[in-house]
Amino acid sequence: MLDLDQLLDEFTRVPLQAEFRFDPEMPAVVTVEFLSERGPSLIWRIGRELLYGGLTTMSGFADVRMWPSLHSERPTSWLLLESQDVEALFELRTAPLKGWLDTTYRVTSADAEMDGLNWDDILGTLLGSQEV
Repeated sequence: MLDLDQLLDEFTRVPLQAEFRFDPEMPAVVTVEFLSERGPSLIWRIGRELLYGGLTTMSGFADVRMWPSLHSERPTSWLLLESQDVEALFELRTAPLKGWLDTTYRVTSADAEMDGLNWDDILGTLLGSQEV
């Protein structure tokens, strides 16, 4: 569980918690559940590489982007999530997220993320379940 702030506007911050989940069966993807005291939680699936890169440089494009903030007093990163219905900006402390990500990379290295994937099934799904 990681603490973060959602920025509603330039003056309003809402503290939240988010549960980051890693599945060694699908190591390239992190499931993040943003927990809310009021209303339903929000679940996003984000590339592990995107999260790790966003700790130090601009990472991602389109619906999910992450980049380091310029705060000097405590290192943080911005996480922007966009869809047709929702746009949300979060500020996360860098150290706890980096520590968690480092743990996932000890379980499954970046080099081994794609090992064990059934590319025939993936291509079949992408091509509308046609025989590959």
